[in-house]
Amino acid sequence: MELHRGRLFDHIHLRVQDLDASKRFYRAVLEVFGIPFFNESPHHFAADELFVDAVPPGTPRAERGVHLAFQAKDRETVQRFHQVALAAGGRDNGGPGERPYHPGYYGAFVLDPDGNNIEAVFHGPSTRSADSVVVKPVF
Repeated sequence: MELHRGRLFDHIHLRVQDLDASKRFYRAVLEVFGIPFFNESPHHFAADELFVDAVPPGTPRAERGVHLAFQAKDRETVQRFHQVALAAGGRDNGGPGERPYHPGYYGAFVLDPDGNNIEAVFHGPSTRSADSVVVKPVF
């Protein structure tokens, strides 16, 4: 049996109301896995593919909670994701297009049935060191 990992998610963004509590929680949890924070400010922190920032108390559900981004192999995949997600009950939260995050960032956003912000993103042409991480359990 082989498990292939590292092909689905690009990043996960959590929008929280108590950033200090989240910093304590995620610092402790991620330490178990040997994952340090690499970007920390009074308003956010990041570790590996996880980004967490603060929102004011009472922020509507669509503006907090989980933001999950899937890796897309090209712009066409981003466009297809958006079409399929809307047809499957998602709500538009930003159609396919260039974003200002960095040159070549092409993404689309939908809200899933529970209001989570789901994205597909293509970062532009690139090469990978491997197609995936291959995990082979030893029994």
